[in-house]
Amino acid sequence: MPGMTKVHPSISAAITASSSAEKLKSSANLDSDAVVLTVWKKSLLFNCNGFTVYDRSGNLVFRVDNYMTCSGSKGEILLMDAGGEPLLTIRRKKLSLADSWLVYDGETAVNPLLSVRKHVNILNSKCLAHVSSGRNGSRNIVYEIEGSYSQRNCVVYDEKRRKVAEVKRKEAVGGVAFGVDVFRLVVGANMDKSVAMAIVILLDQMFGSSKRISN
Repeated sequence: MPGMTKVHPSISAAITASSSAEKLKSSANLDSDAVVLTVWKKSLLFNCNGFTVYDRSGNLVFRVDNYMTCSGSKGEILLMDAGGEPLLTIRRKKLSLADSWLVYDGETAVNPLLSVRKHVNILNSKCLAHVSSGRNGSRNIVYEIEGSYSQRNCVVYDEKRRKVAEVKRKEAVGGVAFGVDVFRLVVGANMDKSVAMAIVILLDQMFGSSKRISN
Protein backbone atom coordinates (compact mmCIF):
# COMPACT_ATOMS: atom_id res chain seq x y z
CA MET A 1 0.00 0.00 0.00
CA PRO A 2 1.73 3.19 -1.13
CA GLY A 3 2.18 5.99 1.35
CA MET A 4 2.30 3.77 4.41
CA THR A 5 5.44 3.48 6.53
CA LYS A 6 6.91 0.05 7.05
CA VAL A 7 7.75 -1.37 10.45
CA HIS A 8 11.21 -2.96 10.70
CA PRO A 9 10.80 -5.56 13.46
CA SER A 10 13.78 -6.54 15.64
CA ILE A 11 12.01 -9.79 16.44
CA SER A 12 13.67 -11.56 13.50
CA ALA A 13 16.96 -11.81 15.42
CA ALA A 14 15.24 -13.66 18.25
CA ILE A 15 13.51 -15.94 15.72
CA THR A 16 16.84 -16.93 14.17
CA ALA A 17 18.49 -17.50 17.55
CA SER A 18 15.79 -19.96 18.67
CA SER A 19 15.39 -21.89 15.41
CA SER A 20 17.58 -24.94 16.13
CA ALA A 21 15.92 -25.86 19.41
CA GLU A 22 12.46 -25.45 17.95
CA LYS A 23 13.28 -27.61 14.95
CA LEU A 24 14.23 -30.48 17.25
CA LYS A 25 11.08 -30.10 19.29
CA SER A 26 8.82 -29.99 16.24
CA SER A 27 10.28 -33.20 14.84
CA ALA A 28 8.96 -35.16 17.80
CA ASN A 29 5.40 -34.04 17.07
CA LEU A 30 5.29 -34.09 13.27
CA ASP A 31 7.39 -35.62 10.51
CA SER A 32 11.07 -34.84 10.09
CA ASP A 33 10.29 -32.54 7.15
CA ALA A 34 8.04 -30.27 9.21
CA VAL A 35 8.54 -26.55 8.68
CA VAL A 36 8.67 -24.28 11.72
CA LEU A 37 7.30 -20.78 11.16
CA THR A 38 7.11 -17.93 13.62
CA VAL A 39 3.90 -15.95 13.46
CA TRP A 40 3.88 -12.37 14.71
CA LYS A 41 0.46 -10.84 15.09
CA LYS A 42 1.54 -7.50 13.68
CA SER A 43 1.51 -5.93 10.24
CA LEU A 44 4.64 -4.65 8.51
CA LEU A 45 2.77 -1.38 7.93
CA PHE A 46 1.70 1.30 10.39
CA ASN A 47 -2.05 1.90 10.73
CA CYS A 48 -2.74 -1.73 9.84
CA ASN A 49 -3.45 -4.83 11.82
CA GLY A 50 -2.30 -8.14 10.44
CA PHE A 51 0.30 -10.90 10.60
CA THR A 52 3.97 -11.24 9.72
CA VAL A 53 5.39 -14.75 9.34
CA TYR A 54 9.07 -15.76 9.35
CA ASP A 55 10.89 -19.01 8.67
CA ARG A 56 13.49 -20.52 11.03
CA SER A 57 16.23 -18.35 9.49
CA GLY A 58 14.33 -15.12 10.09
CA ASN A 59 13.27 -14.67 6.47
CA LEU A 60 9.85 -13.23 5.70
CA VAL A 61 7.46 -15.89 4.36
CA PHE A 62 3.90 -14.50 4.60
CA ARG A 63 2.34 -11.15 5.36
CA VAL A 64 -1.16 -9.84 5.98
CA ASP A 65 -1.14 -6.05 5.73
CA ASN A 66 -4.58 -5.07 4.44
CA TYR A 67 -6.26 -6.81 7.35
CA MET A 68 -9.34 -5.51 9.18
CA THR A 69 -8.59 -1.85 9.83
CA CYS A 70 -6.59 -0.66 6.81
CA SER A 71 -8.22 1.94 4.61
CA GLY A 72 -9.88 0.45 1.58
CA SER A 73 -10.77 -2.84 3.25
CA LYS A 74 -13.64 -4.61 1.52
CA GLY A 75 -14.46 -7.02 4.33
CA GLU A 76 -11.86 -9.56 3.25
CA ILE A 77 -8.47 -10.84 4.34
CA LEU A 78 -5.64 -11.23 1.85
CA LEU A 79 -2.74 -13.57 2.57
CA MET A 80 0.37 -12.51 0.63
CA ASP A 81 3.85 -13.85 0.10
CA ALA A 82 6.99 -11.96 1.15
CA GLY A 83 6.88 -9.84 -2.00
CA GLY A 84 3.26 -8.80 -1.52
CA GLU A 85 1.82 -11.15 -4.17
CA PRO A 86 -1.66 -12.46 -3.24
CA LEU A 87 -1.83 -16.14 -2.36
CA LEU A 88 -5.26 -16.62 -0.80
CA THR A 89 -8.30 -14.43 -0.21
CA ILE A 90 -10.53 -15.14 2.79
CA ARG A 91 -14.12 -13.90 2.86
CA ARG A 92 -16.91 -14.41 5.37
CA LYS A 93 -19.66 -16.56 3.92
CA LYS A 94 -22.75 -14.42 3.36
CA LEU A 95 -26.24 -15.40 4.45
CA SER A 96 -24.89 -18.01 6.84
CA LEU A 97 -26.19 -18.44 10.39
CA ALA A 98 -22.90 -19.98 11.51
CA ASP A 99 -19.44 -18.42 11.60
CA SER A 100 -18.41 -19.63 8.14
CA TRP A 101 -15.72 -18.50 5.72
CA LEU A 102 -14.61 -19.19 2.16
CA VAL A 103 -10.99 -19.34 0.98
CA TYR A 104 -10.20 -18.47 -2.65
CA ASP A 105 -7.09 -18.82 -4.77
CA GLY A 106 -5.25 -15.53 -5.26
CA GLU A 107 -7.66 -12.59 -5.51
CA THR A 108 -10.46 -14.50 -7.21
CA ALA A 109 -14.03 -14.53 -5.92
CA VAL A 110 -15.35 -17.65 -7.65
CA ASN A 111 -14.92 -21.39 -7.05
CA PRO A 112 -13.62 -21.34 -3.48
CA LEU A 113 -10.89 -23.80 -2.60
CA LEU A 114 -12.03 -24.30 0.98
CA SER A 115 -14.90 -23.63 3.35
CA VAL A 116 -14.13 -23.14 7.05
CA ARG A 117 -16.86 -23.41 9.68
CA LYS A 118 -16.64 -22.70 13.39
CA HIS A 119 -17.61 -25.73 15.47
CA VAL A 120 -20.51 -25.06 17.83
CA ASN A 121 -21.31 -28.52 19.26
CA ILE A 122 -20.91 -28.20 23.04
CA LEU A 123 -20.60 -31.99 23.37
CA ASN A 124 -17.20 -31.80 21.67
CA SER A 125 -15.58 -28.75 23.21
CA LYS A 126 -12.09 -29.64 21.93
CA CYS A 127 -13.06 -29.11 18.30
CA LEU A 128 -12.65 -25.52 17.10
CA ALA A 129 -13.45 -25.64 13.39
CA HIS A 130 -13.87 -27.83 10.32
CA VAL A 131 -12.29 -27.21 6.92
CA SER A 132 -14.11 -28.62 3.90
CA SER A 133 -13.24 -28.68 0.22
CA GLY A 134 -15.12 -26.29 -2.03
CA ARG A 135 -18.14 -24.27 -0.94
CA ASN A 136 -19.93 -26.89 1.15
CA GLY A 137 -19.37 -26.24 4.84
CA SER A 138 -20.47 -29.58 6.30
CA ARG A 139 -19.41 -32.29 3.85
CA ASN A 140 -16.07 -33.35 2.43
CA ILE A 141 -14.18 -32.39 5.58
CA VAL A 142 -10.45 -32.32 4.88
CA TYR A 143 -9.16 -30.81 8.15
CA GLU A 144 -10.35 -30.57 11.74
CA ILE A 145 -8.80 -28.20 14.29
CA GLU A 146 -8.75 -28.99 18.01
CA GLY A 147 -7.35 -27.27 21.09
CA SER A 148 -7.33 -23.70 22.35
CA TYR A 149 -6.39 -20.78 20.13
CA SER A 150 -6.38 -18.33 23.05
CA GLN A 151 -3.66 -20.47 24.64
CA ARG A 152 -1.93 -20.92 21.25
CA ASN A 153 -2.21 -24.69 21.59
CA CYS A 154 -3.98 -26.15 18.53
CA VAL A 155 -3.60 -29.23 16.35
CA VAL A 156 -4.79 -29.63 12.74
CA TYR A 157 -5.79 -33.18 11.73
CA ASP A 158 -6.51 -34.40 8.22
CA GLU A 159 -9.41 -36.66 7.21
CA LYS A 160 -7.40 -39.73 8.28
CA ARG A 161 -6.82 -38.25 11.71
CA ARG A 162 -3.16 -37.59 11.02
CA LYS A 163 -1.56 -34.55 12.65
CA VAL A 164 -0.55 -32.19 9.83
CA ALA A 165 0.04 -28.88 11.64
CA GLU A 166 0.31 -27.35 15.10
CA VAL A 167 0.03 -23.94 16.72
CA LYS A 168 2.30 -23.68 19.76
CA ARG A 169 3.48 -21.07 22.23
CA LYS A 170 6.97 -19.80 21.51
CA GLU A 171 9.37 -20.40 24.38
CA ALA A 172 11.43 -17.59 25.87
CA VAL A 173 14.95 -17.54 24.44
CA GLY A 174 17.94 -15.63 25.81
CA GLY A 175 15.83 -13.69 28.28
CA VAL A 176 13.29 -12.68 25.60
CA ALA A 177 9.75 -13.61 26.68
CA PHE A 178 7.17 -13.99 23.90
CA GLY A 179 3.49 -13.30 24.57
CA VAL A 180 0.53 -14.77 22.70
CA ASP A 181 1.10 -12.37 19.79
CA VAL A 182 4.25 -14.29 18.82
CA PHE A 183 3.85 -18.03 18.39
CA ARG A 184 4.96 -21.02 16.33
CA LEU A 185 3.19 -22.61 13.39
CA VAL A 186 4.59 -26.07 12.65
CA VAL A 187 3.49 -27.44 9.27
CA GLY A 188 4.03 -31.04 8.16
CA ALA A 189 5.04 -32.09 4.67
CA ASN A 190 1.47 -33.20 3.84
CA MET A 191 -0.04 -29.73 4.27
CA ASP A 192 0.38 -26.55 2.26
CA LYS A 193 1.94 -23.79 4.35
CA SER A 194 -0.36 -21.09 2.96
CA VAL A 195 -3.44 -23.15 3.86
CA ALA A 196 -2.08 -23.66 7.37
CA MET A 197 -1.58 -19.90 7.72
CA ALA A 198 -5.09 -19.25 6.39
CA ILE A 199 -6.40 -21.49 9.17
CA VAL A 200 -4.45 -19.46 11.72
CA ILE A 201 -5.97 -16.24 10.38
CA LEU A 202 -9.46 -17.70 10.66
CA LEU A 203 -8.87 -19.04 14.17
CA ASP A 204 -7.92 -15.49 15.11
CA GLN A 205 -11.15 -14.22 13.57
CA MET A 206 -13.24 -16.83 15.37
CA PHE A 207 -11.49 -16.97 18.74
CA GLY A 208 -9.07 -14.03 18.94
CA SER A 209 -9.56 -10.86 20.93
CA SER A 210 -8.77 -8.44 18.12
CA LYS A 211 -11.28 -6.48 16.07
CA ARG A 212 -12.83 -8.65 13.36
CA ILE A 213 -13.73 -7.73 9.84
CA SER A 214 -17.31 -7.16 8.84
CA ASN A 215 -19.12 -7.83 5.58
